[in-house]
Amino acid sequence: MVGSRVLTWEVTESKGYETSWITSGARSLRARGRAVGTVPEPYWISYELDTADGFVTRRLCVSAETASGTHTLDLRHDGEGRWTADGEWLPELGGALDCDLGPCPLTNTLPVLRHRLHLTPGEREFLMARVSVPDLAVRASQQTYTHLESGGEGGRVRFSSGDHRSDLEFDPDGFVVDYPRTARRLAVAP
Repeated sequence: MVGSRVLTWEVTESKGYETSWITSGARSLRARGRAVGTVPEPYWISYELDTADGFVTRRLCVSAETASGTHTLDLRHDGEGRWTADGEWLPELGGALDCDLGPCPLTNTLPVLRHRLHLTPGEREFLMARVSVPDLAVRASQQTYTHLESGGEGGRVRFSSGDHRSDLEFDPDGFVVDYPRTARRLAVAP
């Protein structure tokens, strides 16, 4: 998984598309992305994501443009459990390690890679810093990831949060290929 790659998804949940430019190391990654969607309203977002060792979110910077204007978010994790949004402390996120920029399939990769759930059995519960799009509101979100199967082409992991449940397909490097009813990665031309 070490190296650089560009991934593009058709994001059915937002009726749009997302492209991420990713540079990854053995235990961390950096990404910048652009997404356009029309649900719940037409929007354009750009983001930069930086993780620390263990694929733990260090910083997520997002800019969202809608008909009502441009919104920005600077979400930071200090590595010791303290989160801030635009400099304001978010005590409800204490203990969270990951951000979840919805409906961004890239952020589903972080907890899966940390625990290799796309390749090895296990189930993990997480508290996530969930960022809604396009308003960029941050809230705590309980999520569970469960390994279902693995093979030469990657693996499947069940994602659940509240009443929502979906079986995600990951490639061997741990990046989302298919998130049913949310996003599907586009094939790259040879």
